Amino acid sequence: MATVAASSLLPKVQEFLSSGTKKGFVAGREVDSSSGETFATHDPGSGKKLSDVAALQTADVDRAVEAANLAFQKQAWARLAPSDRSAMLHRLADAIEKHKAVIAQIEALDAGKIESQAQGDVQNCADTLRYFADLAQHLRLRSTIAVKHHEAWTTRQPWGACGFIFPWNFPFLLIGWGISPALAAGNTVVIKPAEDTPLSAIYLAHLAQEVGIPDGVINVVPGLGSVAGAALAANPRIKRMSFTGSPEVGRLVAASCGQNLVPVKLELGGKGAAVVFDDVDVRQTAEKLVGAITFHSGQVCCDATRWLVHRKIYDSFVSECVDRLKSVRVGYQLDGGTQMGPVVSAKQRERVLRYLTRGKAEGAKYVLEGGLATVEGYTGNYVKPALLAGSLDNVAAREEIFGPVAYLSPFDNEDQAIGMTNQTDYGLANSVWTTDLGRACRVAEAMCAGNSWINAHNVFPHGVPYGGINKSGMGGGVLSIETLFDYLRSLSVVRPL
Repeated sequence: MATVAASSLLPKVQEFLSSGTKKGFVAGREVDSSSGETFATHDPGSGKKLSDVAALQTADVDRAVEAANLAFQKQAWARLAPSDRSAMLHRLADAIEKHKAVIAQIEALDAGKIESQAQGDVQNCADTLRYFADLAQHLRLRSTIAVKHHEAWTTRQPWGACGFIFPWNFPFLLIGWGISPALAAGNTVVIKPAEDTPLSAIYLAHLAQEVGIPDGVINVVPGLGSVAGAALAANPRIKRMSFTGSPEVGRLVAASCGQNLVPVKLELGGKGAAVVFDDVDVRQTAEKLVGAITFHSGQVCCDATRWLVHRKIYDSFVSECVDRLKSVRVGYQLDGGTQMGPVVSAKQRERVLRYLTRGKAEGAKYVLEGGLATVEGYTGNYVKPALLAGSLDNVAAREEIFGPVAYLSPFDNEDQAIGMTNQTDYGLANSVWTTDLGRACRVAEAMCAGNSWINAHNVFPHGVPYGGINKSGMGGGVLSIETLFDYLRSLSVVRPL
C-alpha cells in the first residue's frame, strides 16, 4: 500500500490496505482463489494501486453458494425469530456506523467518491439494515383463506441462498439496499462486488463475523465479472438472483437465470429527463440539476441526463447552468475543497469522451465542451462537466453515458414535454420542475418510468418502492415492504374438512 500517500489516511485504513492480498470470504473464513490468480484495484484519483485482490474462480463461487445453502439449511438463521434476526442486523448496522469513517475512506479511495459523499453512502447502508430489520418484525406471514369445506391459508418462507452482483458506482450503499431485505427475511447471501470496487464488501464481511452473524450467512466472492459474476448467475443452487448494472450484462444474467428457472431482479441503466417549466426559479433549479449531474461525477443510473426546458426560459436557464458548471472544482476525492472527483476508471473516462465526440459528430452542439480535466499533482481519471444540445435522436441523448454530461432540448407545451420525456428505451426515473402542483402531478404520472420526482431529483426515502421498467429493469424494486416480500416465497396449505 506504499503507493498511496499514507499521511492522509486513517490508521485502520492504512492497516487494511497494507495487510496483503484481499481474499474472498466464504463460510466465515478468508479464501484464496483456487487458481492463485489475483487482480489489482486502483485509486481512480491517482491511478495508483490500492491492493491486490483474490480473483475467485467458478469452483470457488460454487463453494460459496454451497456454504450459503448449508448455512440456510443447517444454521439457525432462517429459523430464528424475526426479533432475534433483527437484533443481529442492528448489531451489524451499529458496527458499520462505528467504522463509518474507515469504510467511507476505503470507499472513497476505491470508487473515487468524495469522502463526505462516501460517508453518506455508509450511513445509508446502516439505515437500510435497520429499516428492513424492523420491518421484518411486523410482517404478517400467515394469511387465512375462506374456502368452502376446507381449512386453508398461505404462509411466506425465505427462499434460501440469494446471489447479488453489485456495480462500482455505489458499492456499499447498494449492498445495503440489496442484502438487507434478503437477510431480514431469513435468507443467506453471496455477494459478488464489482472488480473495480471490491474493498468495502470485503471489509463488511469481517464486520459481520465480528458481530456474530453466523458463518455462511454472508459470503463475498471477489473476481472478474466474466468469471465470478457469470458463475454466480449460472449456479442452479441459487434460489433468488439480483443484478445491478448495465442492460447489456443484465441480459446475460437474466439468460443464465432463465436456464435454471431462478427468479431474477434487474436494476439497470437509465436516461432520465428533468422537465423544467417556465414558472420555476431559474437559479434554484439550475443549482439543483447541476448538483445532480456532477454528484459522483454523473455516475448515477437514475440521474437526470436529459434536461427538457420550456422555450421561454431556455436561454436564461442554459446560461445559469453553464456558469455553475464552469465553477465546479474538479479534484482529488480526499481533498476537502473538491466538488467533483474522478470517474472510476480510464475505461469509463474514455467512454465519456467518446460519447462527447459521437454526439457532436451526429449534430449536437457543445454548449459546454467538457473533455479531459487536469488536477495538479494527480494523474487520475478526471473529466470536465459537459452540456450538449440538439435533437433527442442524437446518440448522446439516447444512450447512457454515465458521466457528468447533460443533454438539453427546448419544449413549448406540456404534451410535448411528456412526449419528449418518454422518447427513450429506458424507464428508471424522471423529474418535473414547476410551481403548479396540479401540472406537476399530471406530468409525473404521465412519465413512463418506475419513479417520478417533483421539484427534486434522486430522492430515496425508505418505504417508497424504487425500480425500473423497460430497458431499466425488471423483477421488482428496492427500499420498501414490496422488496421484503420479494425475498419471501408464498406457500399454500390446504386441509379438507
